Amino acid sequence: MYAVIRTGGKQYRVAPDDVIEVEKVSGDAGEIIQFSEVLMLGGEGAPQVGTPAIDGASVAGQVLEQKRGDKIIVFKKKRRKNYRRKKGHRQHLTAVRITEILTGGKKPSKAAAKPVPAKKTEEKKPADKKPAAKKSEPKAEAKPAAKAKAPAKKAAPKAAAAKKPAAKKPAAKKKPAAKSKED
Repeated sequence: MYAVIRTGGKQYRVAPDDVIEVEKVSGDAGEIIQFSEVLMLGGEGAPQVGTPAIDGASVAGQVLEQKRGDKIIVFKKKRRKNYRRKKGHRQHLTAVRITEILTGGKKPSKAAAKPVPAKKTEEKKPADKKPAAKKSEPKAEAKPAAKAKAPAKKAAPKAAAAKKPAAKKPAAKKKPAAKSKED
């Protein structure tokens, strides 16, 4: 069985155990919410279509998490007018798992809701406690000579930068030779 519901100004085709993201709906993770605006029911026999909604029909879902969608960039520009505006927007969303589709004015059952898996949280160490200092090893005198580090090599001196040859001046133009009248 499936249903078409309307929430947040959008329509969604849902079936039991579907996970959908809708515009923000109030509720904490694990709560059961009910969508009462069912526009169509189908799947068993002929589909039922409401005018605009079906009386007594509803869809129950369990809130998985409250989150925000991907960032959308809004950029306005008017050419040749030095006008540019850039904004970002992240829509608030609610992830919902559809638990059951109800008809005849029935109420959602608590048994249909599956427990929400808890997110793993790492234990944070208090900032005011410092880690225990490591015990220092004996000085270098006690270490064997084989493990001693070799002295660092000195860097080779840099070669002096080569001088550029002097720029040549353009040669003066020669005047054309005078033509003789014998030609």
